[in-house]
Amino acid sequence: MIQRFIELGQGYSDLYELLTISRGMPERIQHLMAFHTTTGEEKRTSLVVVMKPTTPGDFQPLYICREGIPYPHDIPNKRYDLFQSLAKDLQKEIIELTVQPSHIFGERELFYQHLIGILRMNRYIAPMS
Repeated sequence: MIQRFIELGQGYSDLYELLTISRGMPERIQHLMAFHTTTGEEKRTSLVVVMKPTTPGDFQPLYICREGIPYPHDIPNKRYDLFQSLAKDLQKEIIELTVQPSHIFGERELFYQHLIGILRMNRYIAPMS
């Protein structure tokens, strides 16, 4: 199984792409997630759509808008509201986790490997086969 984060960006247009991907393939969505972190003085949230693995190929994409959303439990915002609306429409719960900020890792790929480890350990995604 190959699991890989696909970063869409941090802005509104990137969130709309995440929503479009999700609405276009609702049967493939495994989880909707929100990763909360603190970067400097700011609390930020990454929104993630975890897809079911492809068959054949065993490729599992995790689409992410990294740290581009204000922490919604302090500052309600339209971007998170749109993600909540997606969850409601798809009848999915948003799984919320607190994670380390990406800037503490030397490379972004190390950050994503760290997150994949957390998701595997918590059995949100399958371990490597």
